Amino acid sequence: MCRPTDTSQKRNQKTYSVDSVKATSPNALKSKVPTKVYSWEEPKDSNLKVRDHFSSLLFGGSVANTVLEFVLLAAPYLAMFCFGSASLDVPGSMPFLGVANIFLVSAIVRRVYNAYMEAVFFSFPQYRTQPVKEHKLKQRTDLMGRDMEQLELLDWHDKMTMISQFALNFGLYFVLPGFYPVTDESIGFMNRFVKILLNHYLLSFGMYWAHRSCHVVPYLWEKIHSIHHWAKHPLSRNTYEDHWFDNFANAIIGHTFAQILVPLDGPAFWFSRIFRIFESLEKHSGVSCGFNLAHSVQQWLPFAQMPHHHDWHHEGFKGSNYTFSSLGGLWDCLFGTRKAGRCSSNNWYSATREDKSMKGEKAVGSTPLPDWFSPLYPLVGLTVAVFVKLSQ
Repeated sequence: MCRPTDTSQKRNQKTYSVDSVKATSPNALKSKVPTKVYSWEEPKDSNLKVRDHFSSLLFGGSVANTVLEFVLLAAPYLAMFCFGSASLDVPGSMPFLGVANIFLVSAIVRRVYNAYMEAVFFSFPQYRTQPVKEHKLKQRTDLMGRDMEQLELLDWHDKMTMISQFALNFGLYFVLPGFYPVTDESIGFMNRFVKILLNHYLLSFGMYWAHRSCHVVPYLWEKIHSIHHWAKHPLSRNTYEDHWFDNFANAIIGHTFAQILVPLDGPAFWFSRIFRIFESLEKHSGVSCGFNLAHSVQQWLPFAQMPHHHDWHHEGFKGSNYTFSSLGGLWDCLFGTRKAGRCSSNNWYSATREDKSMKGEKAVGSTPLPDWFSPLYPLVGLTVAVFVKLSQ
């Protein structure tokens, strides 16, 4: 995801992208890194409204990444213009146009909801999971704690993530007919609702063990997942700022495996994609309150979590071997990796039932996993189940 910069004409400030600042030495870095609102410091004007922040954060700061995003979004429509939509349609799947629309709408939702969540962060500091003083970071780091060298590497991974996700999304359409489903008119609301729950819990199960593996397996941590944890004070823009393979593997183990094993029909598929975007951006938003729409509507679920759980996970860096779940929070409680984190922030406003029953940072759940057990084993089991399902 592109890093936001201030584009509001009201404040008449120059726009910088990460690519515009190149440092060849520590001294050069110190002299060239700009102090940039929304990237390197917070706005000082206390009279700014939510709409002011929103308009300033809506567009990305990297011109190259934005151009690449537009090219990838336009490519499917260009293909339909050149070859005809019908020639690209796969029998048993939604039309190719529907896949292109999902890709486009998802990109728009990510950009707009990211701007919304960060506007909430800057407008309502009282709802932050970390105290305001925690974001007064050292010189030469952005608001999330990354230095210029790290940001330049993330800029490359942003490009690779966009390209690899494009290849995966459209590759699945042609390789797995029916993966992108049509609408099943025979399915009622309750049936769809139950299948969405099952699909999301299965998705969360796979991503739980993938995420836990990335912290426990030394190679996965050192070479891949630690890049995401350069952000000690996450904002929603940090959501997809990972090693490109981290995002690629999550897309396969999460959405892809879940859709194969517990397939959703067209409307449920759309809802699942958009809801998952909301949930992902919210848990990195730095705020934990009613403004987190996806987290708020799932609070009735057993062991539900809020963004402050994942925020605490980021604060812990390599020691953050807890709170791995993506949706729901069930697996953290079941396998003993849930921590309450800063559940007392906002005067306990966003604390869950489990938070209130826990003492401090103590993890709750089952006993620790035995030494012989690898968190990769459940992923192997899921992969086998997928191949068995596909072979039928």
